[in-house]
Amino acid sequence: MPVSTPKRPRIAVLADSDTRWKWGALTADRIAPGPSMETAPREGAQVRPLLDGFLLRGRATPTPRQLEEVGVRADSLREVTAVEFLRVMAEESYDLLVLSLVGGGVQAMLHGLKHAWRDRTERPVVVTGYVGVVYEKLADGLLLRHGADLVLANSRQDADRFRAVYEGVGADASAVTEVALPFLGGAPYEGEHDPCTVVFAAQPSVPDSRKDRTYLLNRLVQHARRHPEREVLLKLRSKPGEHTTHIEELPYQKLVQRLDPPANFRLVYGNMGEVLDRTDLLVTVSSTAALESLHRRIPTVVLTDLGIRESLGNHHFVGSGCLASWDQLDAGHRPTPDEEWVSRQGVAADGSYDCAFDAARERIAKLLDRPGGLPPLAPYYTPVTAPGYLPGILARHHLGPDGAPLPGAPAADKDPGPVRQIVRRAARGAYRHGVQRVAPVIRRMGEL
Repeated sequence: MPVSTPKRPRIAVLADSDTRWKWGALTADRIAPGPSMETAPREGAQVRPLLDGFLLRGRATPTPRQLEEVGVRADSLREVTAVEFLRVMAEESYDLLVLSLVGGGVQAMLHGLKHAWRDRTERPVVVTGYVGVVYEKLADGLLLRHGADLVLANSRQDADRFRAVYEGVGADASAVTEVALPFLGGAPYEGEHDPCTVVFAAQPSVPDSRKDRTYLLNRLVQHARRHPEREVLLKLRSKPGEHTTHIEELPYQKLVQRLDPPANFRLVYGNMGEVLDRTDLLVTVSSTAALESLHRRIPTVVLTDLGIRESLGNHHFVGSGCLASWDQLDAGHRPTPDEEWVSRQGVAADGSYDCAFDAARERIAKLLDRPGGLPPLAPYYTPVTAPGYLPGILARHHLGPDGAPLPGAPAADKDPGPVRQIVRRAARGAYRHGVQRVAPVIRRMGEL
């Protein structure tokens, strides 16, 4: 008798920026039923899951260049509105759905999905979480994500904090599941390259003032001048006009035009993992790249030049052993990370990373095998618990208080025509121009 072919698991990922698409797709890969999507099926192994990607239309919808840089492939990928996505979820059948969105987007989708699946006995397992370090709006972001079947915590420390918040408001905390950042990996650091390479991992919104960003850029250029034998790289997330998870009003590309950097100073783009392959010292204010670097045991510095402040996010690294200033780096200092702190952050430099997603996979498998299917989604926020907050969140995605699409909500059954595409690109360009050109001018005028 011919061997029957196992059912191919179907996964959907909804993301609203390039970084969240990367996190969502790689997380889906890590927690999917069966083998990794990057692993070729072996004889007798489960078949590779089918991944459908959806990009939520908005200010940060990634460009083709950004998607290419992320390097994550999907079987299908398309741009949708919230209402279009909910229609697909009502009509199609998936095993797993990863919501990789800002908190308000997750909350709106949870209510929209609850309405879309109101007449269905079976639904996919719904998973959400955070792209990286959680250093602000902990309670707000967590409660907006409550209601998913799994709320992923990227470390033991985050898992403890997440449960404490949910239990503190009387919400069910059982969905919190400890994992790790899905994009950690790469070869361990084995010693200095030739030439020695220093990389500053820039962030779109940290710091946010021209003065602070110019200061950091000047120090980086000065370091390159002091060490002509080194290669000094400014690793950038996006090009001017592109948006990522956070808005960048003052791109470093424009600030550097006023300087005369030495020949050993360069701007670089591309996949962070590939840049880390040649890095001997990773410097940042508070980027998640620091955790990627620590995972590989690359010398890593979190800058204290602008203070250790919650608004910068570097307070998250208190106790890491990685805090230092440019003066110390120029003098040759190399920090030694605290092993206990590193372990609590899910960096797993001890080799246990391969097991970090086992618990999530096991929970998903049990939920998929649950007799009678899964119960309706039950977010903490409802019209009863948050009548002055929830309706506004839902309305931003053209949903009513019950999660149903509002009359006149933008939706389309076919791809937009040429005129609509031109208008959409023009509107998005105008928004980005306002953020990066007009807003800074108005801010400076207000300071006169």
